[in-house]
Amino acid sequence: MFSTQFNQLDIADLSLTLYSSTAKDVEKALLNPTGNLKSLMALLSPAAVPYIETMAQMSAQLTRQRFGSNLGLYLPLYLSNLCANECDYCGFTMSNKIKRKTLNEAEILAEIKVIKSRGFDSILLVSGEHETKVGIEYFSKMLPLIKQHFNYLALEVQPLTTVGYQTLVSQGLDAVMVYQETYQPMTYAKHHTRGKKQDFNYRLNTPDRAAQAGVEKVGLGVLLGLDDWRLDALLMGHHLAYLEQKYWQTRYSISLPRLRPCTGGIQPKVLMTDLGLVQLICAFRLLNHQLDISLSTRETPELRENLLPLGITNLSAGSSTQPGGYVEPNSQLDQFEISDERSVETMVEVMKKQGFNPVFKDWQGEWTAHSC
Repeated sequence: MFSTQFNQLDIADLSLTLYSSTAKDVEKALLNPTGNLKSLMALLSPAAVPYIETMAQMSAQLTRQRFGSNLGLYLPLYLSNLCANECDYCGFTMSNKIKRKTLNEAEILAEIKVIKSRGFDSILLVSGEHETKVGIEYFSKMLPLIKQHFNYLALEVQPLTTVGYQTLVSQGLDAVMVYQETYQPMTYAKHHTRGKKQDFNYRLNTPDRAAQAGVEKVGLGVLLGLDDWRLDALLMGHHLAYLEQKYWQTRYSISLPRLRPCTGGIQPKVLMTDLGLVQLICAFRLLNHQLDISLSTRETPELRENLLPLGITNLSAGSSTQPGGYVEPNSQLDQFEISDERSVETMVEVMKKQGFNPVFKDWQGEWTAHSC
């Protein structure tokens, strides 16, 4: 499991080396960035800021070479906002006095009807983390129902066991997204004060369990703003490198959400600028040409449009972050505030004007079907 390797890392030394990077280190990294963690460190460092334009040009070119003009569109379907954890950055945290709701079969089908009317064939199932009321029994009941309507189905819920993931894979699960939030244990402990999510190592090893269960794609992510984003991103790079070496048949993605306002939420410890987000996206594209990089509606419309050419492969549009939100919008149930509230139709037009081809299903599946 990755926790064994992670616990051998000297995080303080990595941080010191990261912030000691020089312009010479960055120039060397640009010559050999692919699969090179030392290069990733340099490209994430403050020393790389003057080179961001060069990084952006290289990233855009590499992304088009690998993915063409295609950009995948997906939509999150929130199943429940019940949660048994205390996380001070999330609107679903158990102490928040908000209305709680878990969708039943009829409500899920009503949500699906709206989502399908917008053209989506790729869905991300999301819920708060409540094992007893919204656990494997609930997911294994609802997943086959939902899978009937979508070509590609991803899951972003609490960490499950290997057996749990195997059960869902047999029912049509394609991808698992599990975000560590922060790879810095002391910061992690500060923000997770109750519930099973307190267990840093159990969450850290979730991608191992998903890959062992045969999940086709595994997604990593950090919540940018909880701590030093450069160091968190570097540690996520170590996690990605480990997974790709050990589970080489699995596809991988990363998500780079910035901390957003929510009910009872906190202010970012480290403010990440728009330029910093550009640097982060480009650094990971130069590290890994095959990596899926997702962009959520947390970002503003203008920034999202500017980021599209630089390495993004998947994005959401017309999203709701509440259970039942497509049929009956109600801000009292939201997990966090959305910045880009444009409709799917508007986003599609924006993408086409930039020369991109909006894709509503997981087109990678068609590629791999012919790869032999």
